[in-house]
Amino acid sequence: MKRFSGEAMSGDVEVAEIPCERPRRTIRGMSAVLLPFDAGGGVDWRGFEAHVDRTAAAGLTPAVNMDTGFGPSLDDATGIEVLDRTRAIVGGEFVGGVFVRDTPGAAFDLDGYVAAADAVVSRGGLPILFQSYGLTAGEGADVVDRYRAVGGRCGRFLAFELGQAFVPFGAIYDLPTFEEILKIESCVGAKHSSLRRDPEWERLALRDRVRPDFMVLTGNDLAIDMVRWGSDYLLGLSTFAPESFAKRDAMWAAGDAGFYELNDLLQYLGCFAFRDPVPAYKHDAAMFLKLRGWIGDDRTHASSPPRPAYDREVLAEIYERLKRWL
Repeated sequence: MKRFSGEAMSGDVEVAEIPCERPRRTIRGMSAVLLPFDAGGGVDWRGFEAHVDRTAAAGLTPAVNMDTGFGPSLDDATGIEVLDRTRAIVGGEFVGGVFVRDTPGAAFDLDGYVAAADAVVSRGGLPILFQSYGLTAGEGADVVDRYRAVGGRCGRFLAFELGQAFVPFGAIYDLPTFEEILKIESCVGAKHSSLRRDPEWERLALRDRVRPDFMVLTGNDLAIDMVRWGSDYLLGLSTFAPESFAKRDAMWAAGDAGFYELNDLLQYLGCFAFRDPVPAYKHDAAMFLKLRGWIGDDRTHASSPPRPAYDREVLAEIYERLKRWL
């Protein structure tokens, strides 16, 4: 493959060679669970617990305190309650977001990351490390040393590359840096959210050469078919319909051509929900879950931008088409 060059979200990226598809592979699916809110603005815990349960029942691993669950915006007590309620439902079969707040120029907060990761690990979950200014500052070797330090104290974890289109402190690492992260034994996988196929294909090729058991988790809600080339996934889109994603995955494993039709419909939903401004997809998710009768109110966290009311009409049309697959 050609080397990926330039900023991951820019238009000057060379196109990588398209790798071979991997038919009939078993896909590992992780779904970022929406944290719903009630009419009074408080957390709808009943709705949250039910959605964690249905996500796990569908065969997907619930991922909580992710962006979809407003993890970076929650106070510490609420974040811990999310972990406790998740553990009560699924035991240790979950992924938990680890976020450390800092400011530009801040030093890397190792103790903060370890404490937040320990909160997940102590409940049996697998931590995924959100980036921060302190984590992504400096050279690639500095970043690798920071991941290695966290892993040395908390054990197994997932890394997370996030483009600056999402957060100002995000970074898509160059391939040599990614390779060194891949070699950290305690790092068992990494979510890749550049929203580009090219760098993800390169990571898959590198993974296959260096560490085949390492999970490349696509976070590309605009290209959810990256699973065709060997990615697994940790997506926010799957919170809209976890059972439909599980059905799609089973079709791929079985060689069922219905995979493509169902994937197209889910991708249509993703392209609609994840349009600009992207963070507003969480309001669409709440609208969709309310439409399905799974939660009572479609409001979201105060920090999240809203969608226009007419989105409900489009979402209702998509839901009607999706019922065929339910």
